[in-house]
Amino acid sequence: MNIKSTLRADKIWRYVIKGTGLFLLVVTAAIGIFLLYRGTGTFTIYGHSLSEFLFSTQWQPADTLDGGGHVGAGIYIVGSLITCALALLMATPVSIALAIYMAEITPSLGRKFWQPVIEIFVGIPSIIYGWLGLTILVPFIQKYTDAHSGFSVLAASIVLALMIFPTITSVTMNAINSVPKTYRQGAYGLGATRWEVIYKIVLPVAKHGILAGVVLGLARAFGEALAVAMVIGKMKAFPTSLLDPTVNLTSAIAADMGGTMEGSEYNMALWTMALLLFVISLLFILLIRYITSKGGALSESK
Repeated sequence: MNIKSTLRADKIWRYVIKGTGLFLLVVTAAIGIFLLYRGTGTFTIYGHSLSEFLFSTQWQPADTLDGGGHVGAGIYIVGSLITCALALLMATPVSIALAIYMAEITPSLGRKFWQPVIEIFVGIPSIIYGWLGLTILVPFIQKYTDAHSGFSVLAASIVLALMIFPTITSVTMNAINSVPKTYRQGAYGLGATRWEVIYKIVLPVAKHGILAGVVLGLARAFGEALAVAMVIGKMKAFPTSLLDPTVNLTSAIAADMGGTMEGSEYNMALWTMALLLFVISLLFILLIRYITSKGGALSESK
């Protein structure tokens, strides 16, 4: 009787888990279909071209059903690319260095002290990062640099770097910890030093996991809206230096979506921005899966 009840419970939970996975798949597909329907209205209803949206800098969509405006999102796209690339450049070296320190140099201290600190950083809401950037970082940049105001590409990049830093660190640490101990023991047995083991054994084996963490951090940076909108300045112009304000895709959507007429050219153009971000997120996911599968294939071949 106990065996039958156990088998019945296992079968029920198997169906529950499958149903949950199917539900998440359906929700994701529904979001994609909805964004595809609304986001393509810029091209199918108002007759704009994809090249105009991606490469033009004239952003004057009409907030009416008649259309006739310009929907060039080039400035927004460039703003997102610049801030995310600079944030990645700031966060990646520090994240990898801290992950190596926690996993290889002081693993016990890393687990007891540094890992909880990283987890706290992950759990901080984005508005807190934005508020700290607005009240501390922006006045600091304005006071100690030649910037006319502290709102700038630099401020947005620093805030983004702080936000993606724990993500890259956690994934990198997991990748390093997944390297078999026999690799290290073999290297030490051949007379290698600790730094030689880290540089020539651990990092090459874990490189695919590290790269996946970097891509995951970049994906989060691209999707962040609120914190960046609070410090980037929201000026519709290409920045000529890191101290100039600019605008990006997520801050434009967050700032303007609620004030546009439903179904208008302006509204559809913002939905097209959202569709672009969704496509970029899917590309990041596919890239991460490709990187991790390559890492798995390499480890199996070894």
